[in-house]
Amino acid sequence: MEAVRPGFLNLKLSGSFLSQYLSEMAADERLGAEKASEEKTVIIDYGGANVAKPLHVGHLRSAVIGESIKRILRFAGHKTIGDVHLGDWGLQMGLIITELKHRQPDLPYFDDSWEGAYPEEAPFTISELEEIYPAASLKSKEDEAYKKEALEATYQLQHGSKGYHALWEHILRVSIEDLKKNYSNLNVEFELWKKESDAQPYIPGLVSYLKENGYARMDQGALVVDVAEETDTKKVPPCMILKSDGASLYNTTDLATIIMRMENWAPDQIIYVVDKRQELYFTQVFRCARKTKLVREETGLDFLGFGTMNGKDGKPFKTREGGVMRLENLIREINEEMLRKILENHEADPEEAKETAKVVALSAIKYGDLSNQASKDYVFDVDKFTSFEGNTGPYILYTIVRIKSILKRYLLQSGRDASSLKDLGILPAASESEKALGIALTGFAPAVRTAAEELAPHKICGYIYELSNAFNRFYHESKILTEEKEAQKESYIALLELTRRVLEQGIDLLGFTAPERM
Repeated sequence: MEAVRPGFLNLKLSGSFLSQYLSEMAADERLGAEKASEEKTVIIDYGGANVAKPLHVGHLRSAVIGESIKRILRFAGHKTIGDVHLGDWGLQMGLIITELKHRQPDLPYFDDSWEGAYPEEAPFTISELEEIYPAASLKSKEDEAYKKEALEATYQLQHGSKGYHALWEHILRVSIEDLKKNYSNLNVEFELWKKESDAQPYIPGLVSYLKENGYARMDQGALVVDVAEETDTKKVPPCMILKSDGASLYNTTDLATIIMRMENWAPDQIIYVVDKRQELYFTQVFRCARKTKLVREETGLDFLGFGTMNGKDGKPFKTREGGVMRLENLIREINEEMLRKILENHEADPEEAKETAKVVALSAIKYGDLSNQASKDYVFDVDKFTSFEGNTGPYILYTIVRIKSILKRYLLQSGRDASSLKDLGILPAASESEKALGIALTGFAPAVRTAAEELAPHKICGYIYELSNAFNRFYHESKILTEEKEAQKESYIALLELTRRVLEQGIDLLGFTAPERM
């Protein structure tokens, strides 16, 4: 340590201190990252898909960001619960039922005198269902009588029609099976598959509570709760609970969902991963929940608003024909591009190459999204995201695979098995690039801590990119497997094994994995 005019302190890490820290880090399952001092229960509301509609690119950010936040907070020591929060209770259900009735009027669901059991098989496939909804939606815009019929069907469903309820259960089952498959392709999992309909039983009690405790007032026939505050610089309208015709709204469902969550899981924090354009809406809902004491004073309600995913033209990402792209089509396109690049660069078994392409494509999609600050819009650039160079998912995976390859060759050369690598010691750095890699490794714990505190997966991306660069500099400047001094070679291998573990833990927090080879 030295003092330098006009008043700076320069600190230089000693080689022995750094190697000791790295050895302790390697011996720790958590790689030096401490768990939070207090475990919280955190519900993360992400996904937000609607049943009977395919996932499209607009659903990508919520799923990818939400999954990463969940993994980061879980690693930080919290109990995390992901909820898909499906839309299944609005007019779309009435539209599907109405269209089915027009197409197949003889189905037993539309026979009021039917007394037997309803069929176990749905009268439609997922493909048919995904065609029925847009057709019905279009008709309702052009035909007022049709729309009226759909509204009536929605009302009947929500007020106990047995036939409509049986149809609704078919719609749910067929849709959720398909959604689970599509989310699984993104390596996204939910602990809860709760739906808007699950909150409906809580609404009558919510309305009574708000009225009886003087929180709600009537305004032109509608029931509202005032949520404006003196410090507001922009107008914040009241939170509407019931429309003038007595119908509930999204606000009502979200408040009822908060009641359900508090009753069943008593979370310390609820995080909503939603399009940032909904910020005002969530300001109203959160203020209403706090003002009416639906949550404890210390319960966190957080809105994590994300920006738009745009094409190279700077406009929301579309298909070549100008429509909204289905998520499975986007994934397929990236898979194909990745497979082309892999086969172009290497001779490989076609089946193995296909599996590798899937893994690398997922890294391209997820890292391409997560490396941007969530609140910012970003350009989805297929060429850039699938590149093996620069700040991309494939570059990170290529670095991991390079390390795995060296470790495999060392194990063959030395006759050791993989489990023995953890017993190797790390010596003080023999070169500047080795020291730089060591210092980069020490950044893991603070990167995880910051990402958890700020709900910021891009901090993990920034960290593992810097670590990959530090490793690749060290790799190009060092003779690892041909090092003549055995103790030095073992130290290099121990450093590589630690780097692999940190990088693989990092990508796991982002929601993807690395192949064995590329």
